[in-house]
Amino acid sequence: MARVIFVHGVGQQFSGALQVLAAVGPALRDGVQLGAGLALRDQDVACAFYGDVFFEPGTRSMDVPWWDETDVEGGLEAELLEAWWGQAARVDLEVAGPDEAGVRGPVGYGASRLLLSDRVRAALDALSRASFFAHVSEPLLIFALKQVRRYMTELELQQAAQARLAEVVTEETRVVVGHSLGSVVAYEALCAHPEWPVTDFVTLGSPLGMRSVVFDRLRPPPVNGVGGWPGGVVRWTNVADRGDIVALAHRLASRFGSRVEDISISNGMRMHAVERYLGAARTGVAVAKGLGA
Repeated sequence: MARVIFVHGVGQQFSGALQVLAAVGPALRDGVQLGAGLALRDQDVACAFYGDVFFEPGTRSMDVPWWDETDVEGGLEAELLEAWWGQAARVDLEVAGPDEAGVRGPVGYGASRLLLSDRVRAALDALSRASFFAHVSEPLLIFALKQVRRYMTELELQQAAQARLAEVVTEETRVVVGHSLGSVVAYEALCAHPEWPVTDFVTLGSPLGMRSVVFDRLRPPPVNGVGGWPGGVVRWTNVADRGDIVALAHRLASRFGSRVEDISISNGMRMHAVERYLGAARTGVAVAKGLGA
């Protein structure tokens, strides 16, 4: 029975729980060994896999449509893209910012199709020069936007993703680790299940603090600008690389209260890479605390 459960982010739709665990399990165990001198066994770590919930049940497409700027929807998708663009410009000298693009126009639901497409095209062109997205094709980037939008707006999909975490939580589980969108899935599931025995929540490269797109859409919703505490969790450690474009608000204490311990690390040129996050000694220390080490 797993004492630590890992919840993945977007882009895992063609994988499975065993494949994800094979990729990230060693990094997590290395981080705990490096940071706390604690040797975890294979059976101590499990993966809550939800990548397939974005497809029809029993199916899994092996092709990503050749999406372009005309396929990015106004509202949440465009707002998220704009936020990534602005953050990329702040941390990467090769990326021209939104104010330098020479293309004006709203990105909300009221934007005209032409204005929206022009603005989205400028954002995609700018992000193509960002080292952060160096190995991400345009269709895959748009696919990521759509996965975030679908999770944040489709209640049935949210419930399906959170149910995957519920399936692997046992009486032995003490730590939940969420990366990227997986931190949102884990947060909402923990809020919904205060009876779980989980004492420690570790978020990596988390977008939980991103207003409008994520923070203001959480269930339960924030009260007076402060997000709710995740269930029966005793400690919440948030780990972020300052250059991680996904972790726009890299300090979550300002959104969820001073009980959150924010830790900054550097993942080199792979700012959002889950293996870099998990293998970091400071992440390992946070996980080990939940295991009594």
